[in-house]
Amino acid sequence: MLTDTIQEIHGKLVYKITIIMNKIVCSGALFYALNSKRFLLLHRTKGKSGNLWGLVGGTTEECETPWVGLQREITEEIGSVPNIKKTVPLETFVSTDEHFNFHTYLCVLEKEFIPVLNDEHDGYAWVSFGKWPKPLHNGLNNTLRNKANLHKLETVIRLVDMIV
Repeated sequence: MLTDTIQEIHGKLVYKITIIMNKIVCSGALFYALNSKRFLLLHRTKGKSGNLWGLVGGTTEECETPWVGLQREITEEIGSVPNIKKTVPLETFVSTDEHFNFHTYLCVLEKEFIPVLNDEHDGYAWVSFGKWPKPLHNGLNNTLRNKANLHKLETVIRLVDMIV
């Protein structure tokens, strides 16, 4: 889509052309609790991801950054944004046609909590590393089976456990 506008900036008229790519940008939070060393996953009930385990997250809305969109999705899906001690970008998946981006963040918490689920989910689980429930969402399954991602996740968790 191509848009053009005329704006006044600092007393000058500026003609601005903006090309907006029709991209889908999504984000997901892999919550990690320091007290139990476990991760939060949600069981989805709706849509093409129904009956699959996945992350808290979803699609960004107009003008949202991936992180801002994720915070909104967290509030919608589990009631509120918990007290996150540290956030580490884990992976950004980009489709081959570059039309779809998925940002995965490791969100470190002091302790586990009980999420207040919306109607998109019917369950949650705090799980240990490598003890992932089945069936996993395909994208999450790919992320958690990728050796580079697993190594990065293990390294980040070791470091976070030492410094936080």
